[in-house]
Amino acid sequence: DKTVSLRKDLSEMHEWITQAEEEYLERDFEYKTPDELQKAVEELKRAKEEAMQKEVKVKLITDSVNNFIAKAPPAAHEALKKELDVLTTSYQRLCSRLNGKCKTLEEVWACWRELLSYLDAENKWLNEIELKLKATENIQGGAEEISESLDSLERLMRHPEDNRNQIRELAQTLTDGGILDELINEKLEKFNTRWEELQQEAVRRQKSLEQSIQSAQETDKTLRLIQESLAVIDKQLTAYIADRVDAGQVPQEAQ
Repeated sequence: DKTVSLRKDLSEMHEWITQAEEEYLERDFEYKTPDELQKAVEELKRAKEEAMQKEVKVKLITDSVNNFIAKAPPAAHEALKKELDVLTTSYQRLCSRLNGKCKTLEEVWACWRELLSYLDAENKWLNEIELKLKATENIQGGAEEISESLDSLERLMRHPEDNRNQIRELAQTLTDGGILDELINEKLEKFNTRWEELQQEAVRRQKSLEQSIQSAQETDKTLRLIQESLAVIDKQLTAYIADRVDAGQVPQEAQ
């Protein structure tokens, strides 16, 4: 009987839709690791593709039902037409929900990858600060050399806040949804602690270098005054020698 066959096709399709909804849309998902999140994205992509492939089956069932209705007595129309309408509505809703959830999870995955990218960039910058602080730890030289090191450190510290703001916003977006929250909080705590420590150390080093520059400038000034004084004395003593003046005649200079 054609009606029985059509109802069987409709029933099998309904069962598949219900199973797909339970498997991919009704379950509570928890993503505690990147692997779990990536696996969920891949599963939903496959489910979406599978649902799209079922479109051919739904179209065949629709055509079969419509062809049967066109030839069958009116009494057989209403029930089959209603079942077909329920099937097509359920199928379209399933595809829409799968597409929406798949898009959401893909955006979440992209958000996680973007967060990692910003963290990587900021940690590279912190590595540069660390190296710069080590290089200026026991710096030797005059005021000019120390000043160049200070300028170099200050240029490095003039780092925009944009990346850090992005890290904060991306992390908030993910953790608000309960996604990778423990891992993200751990990474953020580690990053923020390192950031604060290096910032504080950089400020201390800047003050130390400024003091070193001041000391070096004072030393340079003192040495210059001594050199000028020695030059005057040398000139005076040279003149005495040239005039054959005895040291006894100029006791103050002799001293």
